[in-house]
Amino acid sequence: MNPAVRLRRFALYICFFVPGIAMASWVTRTPAIRDLIDASTAQMGLVLLGLSIGSMTGVLSTTPLLRRFSTRPVIVVGASLIILGTAVIGLGAALTLGPVVFIGLVLFGAGVGSEEIAVNVEGAAVERLIERPVLPALHGSYSLGTVIGALIGIAFTAISFPVEWHLLLVAVIAVPAMIWAIRHIPFGEGLASADDAAQLGAAGATTTRSLLRDRRLILIGVVVLAMAFAEGSASDWLPLLMVDGHGFTATSGSLVYAGFAAAMTIGRFFGGPLIVRFGRVAVLRGSAVIAGLGLLVVIFADNPILAGLAVILWGLGASLGFPVSLSAAGDSGPDSSRRVGLAATAGYIAFLVGPPLLGFLGEHFGLRIAMLAVLVLLTASVFAAPAARQCLERREAMQES
Repeated sequence: MNPAVRLRRFALYICFFVPGIAMASWVTRTPAIRDLIDASTAQMGLVLLGLSIGSMTGVLSTTPLLRRFSTRPVIVVGASLIILGTAVIGLGAALTLGPVVFIGLVLFGAGVGSEEIAVNVEGAAVERLIERPVLPALHGSYSLGTVIGALIGIAFTAISFPVEWHLLLVAVIAVPAMIWAIRHIPFGEGLASADDAAQLGAAGATTTRSLLRDRRLILIGVVVLAMAFAEGSASDWLPLLMVDGHGFTATSGSLVYAGFAAAMTIGRFFGGPLIVRFGRVAVLRGSAVIAGLGLLVVIFADNPILAGLAVILWGLGASLGFPVSLSAAGDSGPDSSRRVGLAATAGYIAFLVGPPLLGFLGEHFGLRIAMLAVLVLLTASVFAAPAARQCLERREAMQES
């Protein structure tokens, strides 16, 4: 592999890893932050809405910025917002002000949303350069970051380390790591190109309206929506679900989240050979079934230990769905960055609707029953998964030529 490409790929690992640590740092401290701002379950759902609003804003604004400025400047802005948002969340916890936590989550979400689109476009480009799956391992780096962040969060929770100093420390450490990574990402990826226009004839570059008429891309978006909901519901609610729904302590609830993150990491780092051997359709369907089985146990099992173990299935099942379906979207036709952006937007609809939906359902029926909404979407993704088949065949043909 070309040394520049190797450094570029490693830089992308860092760009996924750092947001993973930041996200887990926030998630593992949600019970403490909930108590500090004195929020009910429904009120916490509204606070979490800040993360979703920020994420959607970042996603929806990113594709035009990519086409104009390329991925590198977008990653710079996204990383800066993640770091700033993490610090503001800590400030809100220190001041015991829910609105400040909300603002910090908006900033954090905007950074994650914009950076994630850009790094996924970069990852898809590296996949094309080296002609083998890269996105699952890159997302695995994010999951590895969540594992490490969760373990740190568990340790800090156990010793009652102040939330604000924890989040500020994460923000400070993230700065030099992201500066190094961004230096090794080239300019130019994601810019609107003449090749896109040539592939689309006189119509020129794709528009969102034309992509919305692409049935295959829409079905891929359904899979992204379901898998993002399955992953995001754990990121938003899993510690509280274990605490309120199964009687775990705050520390043990965070430990269960660490198990989820570890399962996601394992699935993503070791999922590449499964994709090559069985294809995207089988992997996506299998992922939905495994995640659904784990959720069923978490929802209906009254044994806390069994429910905690079932979270491993939930994490393994959710691990590959998002990166595999984004990869399918990226090579489903010309103008890869716009296609990835549209598919990722479907995922962020889940992040936007999920926190308040599950919060309000949890307020009225309990968080365990609220998770049935996730199960319904996973079932739908089983039927939408064949949309990835044509994309896979196209890539295999390219590799054989």
